[in-house]
Amino acid sequence: MNSAQLINQDSGNFEYYTPTEIVEMARQVMGVITLDPFSSVEANKRVKASTFMDIYDDGLSKPWHGNVWMNHPFSRMMNKACIEKLVSEYQSGNIKAACCITFAATSEAWFRPLLAYPQCFIHGRTNYYLSNGEKKTGVTKGSVVTYLGADIDQFRKIFSAIGTVK
Repeated sequence: MNSAQLINQDSGNFEYYTPTEIVEMARQVMGVITLDPFSSVEANKRVKASTFMDIYDDGLSKPWHGNVWMNHPFSRMMNKACIEKLVSEYQSGNIKAACCITFAATSEAWFRPLLAYPQCFIHGRTNYYLSNGEKKTGVTKGSVVTYLGADIDQFRKIFSAIGTVK
């Protein structure tokens, strides 16, 4: 597998950070980000969540709360569990709202639960950042931000600037 495909598959590296402008758009929709359940100290410099969980905290085993930002772990083994946890926590009322960025992997079973919610299919490819600050180029899949929350009009207003909202 060539290096451009690694981010799309499972490179073993979970440290891919969302561009700040996309995180800021999520903050505009939700007002504040209270939890990032799959993060790190470095990633939280961009996200600025009140609380974040890193790989040692095991965000899947902890309760979630408030407004959640989630950049799905870049792991075929984790995607299904992460999406199931996100949807479950929202449906149970534990989280008020969430913005979740994933690949637009419409053919994958783990992605299907997200189709029930408003989504912004980002135009072009999202180049994520590495922990050293370098932009990872050559991404071969598009990304989508899914919104779980009540303020759909605000989500559409903000995110239509970067993609197609459905």
